[in-house]
Amino acid sequence: MGIRFLKIAVIYLFVGALLGGYMGATDNFVLAPVHAHLALLGWASLALAGLIYHLYPAAALTLLARIHFWLHNIGLPFFMLGLGLVLTGHTAAVPIVSISAGCVTIGLAAFTANVLMNVKATAGRQ
Repeated sequence: MGIRFLKIAVIYLFVGALLGGYMGATDNFVLAPVHAHLALLGWASLALAGLIYHLYPAAALTLLARIHFWLHNIGLPFFMLGLGLVLTGHTAAVPIVSISAGCVTIGLAAFTANVLMNVKATAGRQ
């Protein structure tokens, strides 16, 4: 599971970098919130989750880890698409943002519960 999170995280990193490069090249930064969310919810959060799951394999084997992975990675692309639409004036996409952000948030709640219940100190790792 840790490897799955790390691999998807680098995809979000690359997409976020492409978006940042596009914004810089066009001098149009209206999509900066999408870029920031890709960097934080995509790259940083998922990479850190991947490292946690790698260091604590008991947590990686849980249903909560799978729920986290799928809700986060189904919700985040729709969240970013919807947010991009809203930022460019397509307010009809607000429900997409709300539903998909909720999906990501529920995935993060699963991750939170998983860490609190299944990440435990072991000998040599206090």
